[in-house]
Amino acid sequence: MAQAEKGNTVTINFTGTLEDGTVFDSTLEDSECSEDECCEDGCEEGECDDEGCGCGGHESGPMTFVLGEEILFPQIDAAIVGMTAGEKKTIKIAAVDAFGEYDKEKVFTVPRSELPEDLIPEVGDELSLSNEDDEELEVVVLETTEDQVTFDANHPLAGEDVTFEIELVSIQ
Repeated sequence: MAQAEKGNTVTINFTGTLEDGTVFDSTLEDSECSEDECCEDGCEEGECDDEGCGCGGHESGPMTFVLGEEILFPQIDAAIVGMTAGEKKTIKIAAVDAFGEYDKEKVFTVPRSELPEDLIPEVGDELSLSNEDDEELEVVVLETTEDQVTFDANHPLAGEDVTFEIELVSIQ
C-alpha cells in the first residue's frame, strides 16, 4: 500500500481538541462547536468565518492539501509522512509550537480618547485595530471603563496544548 510522501496531495479528516476535551476545529460533519466560542455568536455549523472557533472556519468534510506545504502545523505534516490510507494517528502539540504561549505583554490599555468616537467596545468583542502604518492587529476586549479599554492581542488559543486526531483518507 502506498505511503504518503511530501509533495503528495492528501485528503485527511481531523479533530483538534484542547486538554479538557473541547473541540476547537474539526473536518467531521458531526463535530460540535465549543459553546464558549463561536456558537454563542449565532453562527451556523459550516458558516463560521472564525478559524479556530470550533465551527471549523472551513467547510466540514475532509481537507485536501499538498503534504509539505504546512497548511496545518508542521508536526501534522511530519506525522502524515509514511501513513497509508485509512491509518489514524494522534498528535499532541505543546502550546509553544501550536498557537504560542500566552504573552502578558500583548495585553494593553488604550485611553478612550485615542479610539474612534463611534466605537463602543464591550467585553468579549473581537476587533481589528490599525496603527498609523495601517498595520492591523486582531484583539479581544478584556475590560472597559469610562476612561480606557483593555485589549488582548494573543491568539484565542494561546497557552493551550492541543491534540489532533488525524485520519489519512486518501493519497492522490
